Amino acid sequence: MKKFKERWEIQENWQLIFPFFGLVALIYSAFRISKVVFEDINFVVVLASTAVLSYILLKFTLFLFKKLENRWILDYRWEMIRVFIVFAITGSSSMFVGRPIIKLIGITKENLNPLLYWILFIIIGLVFYQILLVTFGWLFGQFQFFWEFEKKMLKRIGFKRFLE
Repeated sequence: MKKFKERWEIQENWQLIFPFFGLVALIYSAFRISKVVFEDINFVVVLASTAVLSYILLKFTLFLFKKLENRWILDYRWEMIRVFIVFAITGSSSMFVGRPIIKLIGITKENLNPLLYWILFIIIGLVFYQILLVTFGWLFGQFQFFWEFEKKMLKRIGFKRFLE
């Protein structure tokens, strides 16, 4: 445990909650994917594929950490896990918020061209994603990181003149 804490620059025991939740979320994602892929096959195959997929996702996530460690300005390495958790929660939440909004407007796949429906769905999801990203970043104590990230993203989209 001491090596783990040193590697992730964890000073306090409460900071262990982020690697724990990150690992739980990774295993849950692997389970959900395995369940979709092997839905008609028995549960043992789903569990075995969950284990394999969890390992692959963990290796991929650690690879991403190494790549992004120098690009993202964070005080401690464990904060990268917190940032990834915020991105995951924000992505899922923007879809949960976008669906009822698009239904409230009265747009469905049946009354609109499917291509237009998905374009509008993505635009509405992106709008709420921007708002939720900063909100969840604030809730997880990473407001400054996500505010800078948001400004950089909006500049790339073309809203540079509004930010200055």
